[in-house]
Amino acid sequence: GNLFLSGIASFVFLGSSRWFAVQLACGPVSNSDPTSPHVLFICVSEVMLLSSAHSPALTARPSPQVVCRAQHSVARPQGNGRSSRLYIRRQQRGGVATQVLQESAPVQTSTTQTPTIPEGGDPWEDPKWQQYKWTVYRGVAYDLTPYMARHPGGSWLINLAIGRDCTALFESYHLRPEVSVAHLKRLPVLEGFPIEAVPRSPYPNDSEFYNTVRERVKREVFKGGEAKGAHRTGSEGAALAVIGYSALSYALYAMDTNVLTGTLLGLAGAWIGLTIQHCGNHGAMSTKPWVNQLMGLTDDLTGGSSLMWRYHHQVSHHIHCNDDAFDEDVINAFPILRFDARQPRYWYHQYQHIYMWITFPFLNLAFQAGDIQGLFDNRTVGATLYGATPFEKATVILGKLAHYGLVYALPFFLHGGSSMLSGAAAYVFAQSIVLAATFAVSHNVPEAKPIDEGPTREALYKNHTLERDWGVQQVLTSANWGGVIGNFMTGGLNLQIEHHLFPAISFMHYPAIAEIVKDECEKRGILYNSYATLPEITARFQRYMREAGTAEEQPLNKGGMSPAMMAKL
Repeated sequence: GNLFLSGIASFVFLGSSRWFAVQLACGPVSNSDPTSPHVLFICVSEVMLLSSAHSPALTARPSPQVVCRAQHSVARPQGNGRSSRLYIRRQQRGGVATQVLQESAPVQTSTTQTPTIPEGGDPWEDPKWQQYKWTVYRGVAYDLTPYMARHPGGSWLINLAIGRDCTALFESYHLRPEVSVAHLKRLPVLEGFPIEAVPRSPYPNDSEFYNTVRERVKREVFKGGEAKGAHRTGSEGAALAVIGYSALSYALYAMDTNVLTGTLLGLAGAWIGLTIQHCGNHGAMSTKPWVNQLMGLTDDLTGGSSLMWRYHHQVSHHIHCNDDAFDEDVINAFPILRFDARQPRYWYHQYQHIYMWITFPFLNLAFQAGDIQGLFDNRTVGATLYGATPFEKATVILGKLAHYGLVYALPFFLHGGSSMLSGAAAYVFAQSIVLAATFAVSHNVPEAKPIDEGPTREALYKNHTLERDWGVQQVLTSANWGGVIGNFMTGGLNLQIEHHLFPAISFMHYPAIAEIVKDECEKRGILYNSYATLPEITARFQRYMREAGTAEEQPLNKGGMSPAMMAKL
């Protein structure tokens, strides 16, 4: 009873807080919007950082332009005082702080019609194409069905490619692209497939910088061993340390649930999230797919969802790093937190560098609400779960039940409601603050924020067009800190640049790879963002959030895709 009442109280408090913030920023929720009755539930997830929930459409206060962003959508006033729902167009923007000595030529703005889904050519709805597990790679549609069971990384990873352009996923996950492409081209080609209906992915292998770094990594770090999976090994010792500490901390928590043991368990949950679940879900923990999948499922035990994480993190964040229109890590905190000057600014953002530390401890609860909402919506904010199997969706619910049983139910029956509440609160606080603080600094310093003006275009854009250099983008929009010890404790997330370039490589190899990346960046005059310690980058992040909270809006409309295409990502 105490647990139930406490849960209801927390739900109402958090939902009401988010509702109040939305009223201040965007005005009252439209009664005509069918999603309005669900606002409190959805807002619980959005008040936290990095959740996977969707925001409802909101009625804007009278204003000539956009007042509030939600679910890749905006509410724009109509002549009759009501609001209409519009998806935000994709912004092809870029340019970030980089050491290029000469000004580059201006980027030519595209004047072509934005792509739309052709009449009668929707491959997600047309029964002709629904029978296939289709994907698109560099303008060609393939049927993955005959390859699902034979994929060396496991079918659970290749599921991410179903129903979308997989080019960026495919090319960033395979260290030997020539071998992987040869396998891909043996698959059935779907003739007559409406390629133009599918949102186009970036093409990593078109980046001269990325190709050069990858060849050097194979030659100098793995020395040909990547053919036998050497790039997926090396983290076994770290995994044993994490599992051992986590088992011990839970034993202490179960025997005597209190603030201290809850804190220790929360630190274990954070360490799991940073290392074995992260590495496992990227397929980088082992050459054996079942080991990677098992390690990935530890995310479910600690309160998250391995399924939602893969779509949120791999399909959205990694492919569109720091893009304010696509990267869920930028989108989800808004409007509570403004991570980017390209987002609308509200009066309370001037205080975000202070109150953000109050929101961070609720990250775990945000995962809970966001995962369930994503399950009902069959998508995260930036990625539809096209390839998710019934079993994978069932793990979302089963994982929640296991988490609630281990962290809440068992301590309640063993030690009573008071002990359970104090221990569980400490667990949530400790896990959330470590994860939020670690993730937030990786991409939220001024050097890692894209702009479209100045001498940075030459490095980011290819041939003065709107086509971004994907490899350069990963470097310019990420920031590193620390060294080998930080790498061990964070599962390589302190070396964020190397992780974004090579997400399928074990984090134990990142220090060696970093030397190569820095060398190639120096040759090209590309700024390699690196801080000496975690306190140093955290202090810079703190200052940046204060600056972002008061910065003028910088809308950069450089073309994009239609609302219908946005909805198909």
